[in-house]
Amino acid sequence: MKSDHSVKYVEIDWKPDKKLKVPLYSQIVRYMSQKIEKGDWVSGQFIPPQRKLAELFGVNRSTVWEAMQELAALGLTEGNYGKGTMIVNDTWEMLIAESTLNWQSYIDKGSFRANVDYVRQINQLEYEEDIIRLGTGEASPELAPTKEIRQIMAEDMDVKLQLNYPEPLGLLELREALCVYLEQEKDIRIRPSNILITSGALQALQLISVCIVPPGSTAFIESPSYIKSLNVFQSAGTILDSIPMDEEGMMPWIISKRFDFGKTILYTIPTLQNPTGNIMSAERRNEILRYCRSNRIPIIEDDVMGDLWFEERPPKPIKAQDDRGGVIYIGSCSKSFSSGLRIGWVVGPESVIQRLADIKMQQDYGTSTLSQQVFARCLETGLYDRHLDKMRKELKRRRDLTLEILDEHFSDIARWNTPAGSYYVWLQLKESVSIRRVFEAALAEKILVNPGDMYDFRETHSLRVSYAYEDDDTLRDALIRLAKIIRKVGR
Repeated sequence: MKSDHSVKYVEIDWKPDKKLKVPLYSQIVRYMSQKIEKGDWVSGQFIPPQRKLAELFGVNRSTVWEAMQELAALGLTEGNYGKGTMIVNDTWEMLIAESTLNWQSYIDKGSFRANVDYVRQINQLEYEEDIIRLGTGEASPELAPTKEIRQIMAEDMDVKLQLNYPEPLGLLELREALCVYLEQEKDIRIRPSNILITSGALQALQLISVCIVPPGSTAFIESPSYIKSLNVFQSAGTILDSIPMDEEGMMPWIISKRFDFGKTILYTIPTLQNPTGNIMSAERRNEILRYCRSNRIPIIEDDVMGDLWFEERPPKPIKAQDDRGGVIYIGSCSKSFSSGLRIGWVVGPESVIQRLADIKMQQDYGTSTLSQQVFARCLETGLYDRHLDKMRKELKRRRDLTLEILDEHFSDIARWNTPAGSYYVWLQLKESVSIRRVFEAALAEKILVNPGDMYDFRETHSLRVSYAYEDDDTLRDALIRLAKIIRKVGR
């Protein structure tokens, strides 16, 4: 078997047994491992590219991807993009290196869990050539304020530029600018000592999970919820428990008498909830605050999408009504301004902020000083507000285009909301179609979607569709093909 580059590949004349209860990827790993261990395949030989393997094994490409990840983790193979995967360890090398450390045994015992299966695949595949990112959590590079940032760095920072480590809470200049912004835009009145600058909102969540929440605690989350797609809380020993939503948001009374004092938190995304795009009503926000206050449950409020409303300004954050320090508020500029700056912030009582800052200093000794200076100047000069105006208009235009395409091609197979902002439409299929099969079939056509199962503990038969990344023609073509794929899988 030869490729266009005349690379000699190993011979494969076997297929996994789909009738067995053993996962297909595990059967593939066992087959390949045995071929290497028996000396049939040796170092320097190549395993065919993943697309060809999927064809040879009669399985989906993501199954092959998972198997190849496992083989690489075992130290048997190494990726060689363009040619396939190379065998880097065989029987004879194993015999010589019997005393070599088995790193996989250490990896398996680490406390931080691997990403959810779908997430690991998506993170890997998003950067493959020609892939269409129809579910991504990133905005198109065309929406980034590249010109404005370049101007600020060239003109406004030539005198003030600081390249030393920042102080533990982050640059005072940025924290002061955030105090002004949060009061004007969110009605949150705080001091710079109540803010910690983080490397994005995800780091804020990780710090909270290891600093504030004791192992064995329960985190109540919305169903569905973005946090379900990550293992941040679970890696710290926290149990996630989902709470249903109605049209106004999370229903706090559902959790009555199901919590332990001191070992319970509530995580919520009231504004432009991810993945549904819902906006919690002002009444429900107040109700949640009252409920959690009376039951001494801390609230983690995620407002990362909060600035991306289109027409009507959403209700004030829960934190705006918090006069007793019961709410920890998380913000970021990753969705609304620039994901590459890696700037987020946590707002909370000084005692909490100091504790989080101490752990952050142990982890990375501070968020990029340069990024902090850039974003501080963007806030101070009004560039952030001007950028938001342009971004809201463009995202709204893309949303309207997406809804038009959905009306034309999805009306008989799905229902959806009309998001009042953010990047996403929450697409719910009318029939119980396998989302895993839709994901695989779409991937075969180079369309990468985000399955709803990532965000919930149950099968949702839903997809999170993003209109923020691809251009109009690509978006239209991909959605039309996705509709055909769903119908075909449904049959």
